[in-house]
Amino acid sequence: MLRKTMLPLLSAVLAVSLAACGNNNPASESGSAGSSPAASSGSSGSSKGLIGISMPTKSSERWISDGQNMVKELKALGYDTDLQYAEDVVENQLSQIENMITKGAKLLIIAPIDGESLTDVLQKAKDKNIAVIAYDRLIRKTPNVDYYATFDNFKVGVLQGSYIVDKLGLKDGKGPFNIELFAGSPDDNNTYFFFDGAMSVLKPYIDSGKLVVRSKQTKVEQVATLRWDGATAQARMDNLLSAFYSTERLHAVLSPYDGISIGVLSSLKGVGYGKPDKPFPIITGQDAELASVKSIIAGEQTQTVFKDTRELAKKAAQMADSLLQGKTVDVNDTKTYNNGVKVVPAYLLEPVSVDITNYEQVLIGSGYYTKDQLGK
Repeated sequence: MLRKTMLPLLSAVLAVSLAACGNNNPASESGSAGSSPAASSGSSGSSKGLIGISMPTKSSERWISDGQNMVKELKALGYDTDLQYAEDVVENQLSQIENMITKGAKLLIIAPIDGESLTDVLQKAKDKNIAVIAYDRLIRKTPNVDYYATFDNFKVGVLQGSYIVDKLGLKDGKGPFNIELFAGSPDDNNTYFFFDGAMSVLKPYIDSGKLVVRSKQTKVEQVATLRWDGATAQARMDNLLSAFYSTERLHAVLSPYDGISIGVLSSLKGVGYGKPDKPFPIITGQDAELASVKSIIAGEQTQTVFKDTRELAKKAAQMADSLLQGKTVDVNDTKTYNNGVKVVPAYLLEPVSVDITNYEQVLIGSGYYTKDQLGK
């Protein structure tokens, strides 16, 4: 009888024990398919609170690094985190942010997919006194964004445009040269800062005829690349080469982002560029993504703009901590970033131009990449 009565009891105890063990996995607290289990931390007794981190996509390696670095910095400051990736689907991002609000997040750090799509969900955050920091991309058309952490985006474009001018020798009177222009996604506020920065340098040479855009596509609306997609850029480059460069050589391509640069390169290779008698044009980029740095080393892509996302993540974490602790939030720009409703106070970090001459010093020297990663 003792044996018969103990078996059900032991089974019940075992079931409860297994269920308890199953709840110890931090990933279970960030249950959406877009979460990053390794980068989400469950609550602890000593936590200063939960901070939600909403990133646009894992398709770009920089956003993966951004998310991981922010989790690291925030955990070091004593916060729990819920890191989510929306895979460039606006509806996913909205749902994930709503879930963070439901979980009781004290603050949201958001890199928006579409900068104008978050008005309603951020009103829900405001109603619960949840603070919001826009990360790298400005959140527009809402009063419910408190601060903005980013790089000097106009300067990014200036660095790209200046690189083309210097390498073509335009200041020395050389030319004319053929150039085609690419811009980022039209729903990303940064697209316009990058493009305007570059055109502030390039437009005088276009107007004087030293730079020739054979396609006549010089407005940002004509050259934008939805979702910054490399395949979209490649298809457009295919069309440009077919329509305007069957007998003419292309000397430069303004590309705002490394993923677009790789797409452009694929198109150029398809029509014979990259050979001694048909060298690649100057091709700019941004983000110092691994594939593009390797491409620079191989003599294909010419330049990229390095934005040290480790420092951006650290700054965003510091801003979040100051805001939640009632301290003064460190900003260095209170005039530039008008989101259509308010000027959002911002902290801008400095971008750095990188090419074959300084990539070792800037990227390996800073520990951003190792020699092994770059095949050195």
